[in-house]
Amino acid sequence: MTRSWRTAGMVAAAAVVVAFAVTVVVVVTRTPASPPTAASPLTATPPATASAASPRTATPAPPVTRPPAATAPLLGIRDWAYQLQDYPGGRLDRLAGGPYQLIVVDLARDAAADYFTAAEIARVRATGKRVLAYFEIGSIENFRPEYSQLHRAAPDLIANAWPEWPGEYFTRYYDPRWWSMVVRPRVDRALRAGFDGVYLDTPLAYEQIDLKATQGRDRAALARDMAALIVRISRYAKAARPGFLIVPQNSPELRHQRGYTAAIDGIGMEELFYEATDERCAQDYCAENLAETRALRAAGKFVLGVDYATRPADVRAACARYATEHFAGTVTVLGLDRTTPPCPARGA
Repeated sequence: MTRSWRTAGMVAAAAVVVAFAVTVVVVVTRTPASPPTAASPLTATPPATASAASPRTATPAPPVTRPPAATAPLLGIRDWAYQLQDYPGGRLDRLAGGPYQLIVVDLARDAAADYFTAAEIARVRATGKRVLAYFEIGSIENFRPEYSQLHRAAPDLIANAWPEWPGEYFTRYYDPRWWSMVVRPRVDRALRAGFDGVYLDTPLAYEQIDLKATQGRDRAALARDMAALIVRISRYAKAARPGFLIVPQNSPELRHQRGYTAAIDGIGMEELFYEATDERCAQDYCAENLAETRALRAAGKFVLGVDYATRPADVRAACARYATEHFAGTVTVLGLDRTTPPCPARGA
């Protein structure tokens, strides 16, 4: 996947801290480099108003205080927005007022420790949108608050550096402590803040982590371990709130692992058609990703596609592919630092 959202502005913020009829799929390839109506059941349940708590707590998520969200109408999602930084004024107003049915935002407004609150997420949900919380499950950046905790208490969970992304490290995500110290607290926070689900990045860690750092595991074992982690997240979150959405980003081939397809609701796919920026995705892995994504869509999973293009002809071409494939799609900028117009209405 291209972690295109992490810019110098993010790194600056980091320095301060360190002391979702469409199937939605987003394919992030870290390789060599009819919409619902206003009366849709999607808006029938009021947003949760639970308060936020420490991201480092390992306690179970609080009891559900609202009925489970209806998920069937999500198949009508066509337009979504993906923004991970530079929210105007630190607020979600522009996304809330935009013409989208679903948005993905970071768990924290600064990608670090300034977490979005339940009240803020409730205001977005009140517009009829679903909101997914982005976080990583196979790597960690040094500006995330959990990094210093791991560095002190469990440094062996931090594996090799990710050369393409300075300051980021793969993790031994198969270790139970990674679940208890990082992943479960993040899921708990997303539940408490009233998000509709989670958008899980870096499943591709299983094929990118240095095998010298995996304590004897080979790629097959690492794939099983990643699928098992996603299954665990799904079981845990859905036990706390039935209908909570589980949407991993990229690595659609994990569908071949036991339990994975049943555990997820959709998939986010980066660069299915255009790589950053305005480069047609024509490599073998592009066709492979598309085939695996189609299989997940055929299995009833929604697909959230994101392509990076700015030339009008390329934007139109990507949008046309989303329509043909019955994917939800967004064409945006590499920085994931602004909102972009939705694709034209189909048939328009």
